[in-house]
Amino acid sequence: MNAHPVNPPKTGSRDSNGFNEFKPFIETALDSACQFAPGCPARLAEAMRYAVLAPGKRLRPALAMMAAEACGADPLDAIPGAVAVEMIHAYSLIHDDLPAMDDDDLSRGRPTCHIKFDEATAILAGDALIAEAFSHLSDKIKNPELAIEAIRTLGHAAGSSRLVGGQMEDLAAENRFSSEKNAEEESQCKQRAQEHLESIHQRKTGALIAASLDLGALLGGGSKIERDALAKYAKSVGLAFQVVDDLLDFTSDAKLLGKRTGKDAAKGKLTYPSLLGIDGAKKHAEALIQTAQEAISVFGERKSRLSWAADYVLERQH
Repeated sequence: MNAHPVNPPKTGSRDSNGFNEFKPFIETALDSACQFAPGCPARLAEAMRYAVLAPGKRLRPALAMMAAEACGADPLDAIPGAVAVEMIHAYSLIHDDLPAMDDDDLSRGRPTCHIKFDEATAILAGDALIAEAFSHLSDKIKNPELAIEAIRTLGHAAGSSRLVGGQMEDLAAENRFSSEKNAEEESQCKQRAQEHLESIHQRKTGALIAASLDLGALLGGGSKIERDALAKYAKSVGLAFQVVDDLLDFTSDAKLLGKRTGKDAAKGKLTYPSLLGIDGAKKHAEALIQTAQEAISVFGERKSRLSWAADYVLERQH
């Protein structure tokens, strides 16, 4: 990038919420990426921009920049990956919110895309964002081998065995483990259910978090040791994010969370609080974050922002 809206973040600095230094870069890059080519119908472009530029924490693009920084690079080197992964995230939210899926009418504190526009437009906006994400990587990463690896990384994360497969399994899990059993069978069932639930969320939620970090490391010239450490961090942080998300669905309110609460329980959906109880789910999240913190010890002082991000995932309120 040749022009920056604000001074580049200083390595190791930590602001009040850990994302403020990166957000101006992310928002500027996303806005630029959402200036779609001539020929894109105005309504489709509006729906795509509505989804991508919706107010949000920008956790995934920020993690990409944090990973590049931890590997000793300029965090701005990760911007192409940050934009692409946020486009895939936006598409996944559009499609997950559809009536045939999770049937949500509120996301990020605003009407979901199919409510704001219409169902057909929402589907097409999601479809188009998938293509735009990969096109962005190929356009912005000038090293062909690096571009191919970045596209492969994001494609694997977004595909049938990861993001999409996780969503399919999540839908299939509703009421899956609710039949009557004796105590021993119930204990065994809970163990299997937790393993199954973690398998779902390693794919549905964890895949894009892992891709964000790996794209940041890839674009930041990270070593194999550094990328392996970030993969371990991502696995624990991604699961912890979903555990906390499940807890918030039980304990928060729609105004604070920006989306409807209590939906999972109403659908009999498999969640961590339903399996472990609220206290058990909290302890599980804490243990996952501790594992994540240990994984990034290899970065020394450069781990500070990633360390903060892990704590943020555990303590977030929305």
